[in-house]
Amino acid sequence: MALVRTDFNFPNQKSVYHGKVRDVYNINDDIMVMVATDRISAFDVVLPKGIPFKGQVLNQIAAKFLDDTADIVPNWKLATPDPMVTIGLKCEGFRVEMIIRGYLTGSAWREYKAGCRNLCGVPLPDGMRENEKFPTPIITPTTKAEEGHDENISREEIIAQGIVSEEDYTLMEKYTRALFQRGTEIAAQRGLILVDTKYEFGKRDGKVYLIDEIHTPDSSRYFYSEGYEERFANGQPQRQLSKEFVRQWLIDNGFMGKAGQQVPEMTDSVVESITDRYIELYEHIVGQKFNKDESSDTVGRIESNIRAWLAEHK
Repeated sequence: MALVRTDFNFPNQKSVYHGKVRDVYNINDDIMVMVATDRISAFDVVLPKGIPFKGQVLNQIAAKFLDDTADIVPNWKLATPDPMVTIGLKCEGFRVEMIIRGYLTGSAWREYKAGCRNLCGVPLPDGMRENEKFPTPIITPTTKAEEGHDENISREEIIAQGIVSEEDYTLMEKYTRALFQRGTEIAAQRGLILVDTKYEFGKRDGKVYLIDEIHTPDSSRYFYSEGYEERFANGQPQRQLSKEFVRQWLIDNGFMGKAGQQVPEMTDSVVESITDRYIELYEHIVGQKFNKDESSDTVGRIESNIRAWLAEHK
């Protein structure tokens, strides 16, 4: 069974926020309890069915990469008391997402193909092809929307509008490049190419922290290294590990999140195939076998594990 929503009430709980994928509990304005549900979103729309084990996959990948990059940037994570839960420090999130792209693909390619030659203030040369590697990775930030679609924005606009100070933004850029470099190196060891990803940052006691998930298939795109050059040379689609296959399935069935469009029927076989792809992603990205946590009472297990951690860390 997929877990699509939680409604807990913990001691000292100030609020709960149900995001597209995560349920986030604010404990005393100090600690955040983040439950990675099995909800899945695409084109900023939460799809009608959950994907079993997706939350566990995302949570465990993010936890691993937060640990593997803690020497680069301080991050919010304190503990993972449950396969679907991360507990960490409450930070004041910046209202931008730092997207970094090593290759021209996805939405950037769609815009480029339509004639765009300046993406978030970054000039793009003529004559590039789909899935081509940029000489240097480019940072294309977006505003973080409370609802609806995130919007592309340039570094200059972010600073001019006072969304983020120049000092903080410069530090976020530095962290973004260093994290992408580390992610690229880890991916290469697994026979993968980290194509693009996004990072979110926040501030606590005057210090910038990395928050939220990192290097998961929901926030990142991976290609298989083997065959990349050959496929690129022949103009063939790349074999990839990311949520793009879900977006592609939706596009093929006439849905891109636009007004009046209907989400196609998610049959059991479609849901099962998405689960299988997420597990495949996990095993490739982490380099270990995925162990399904098949509790009969997932909600009870999660609540009990969170309560035990909170009681211990009063």
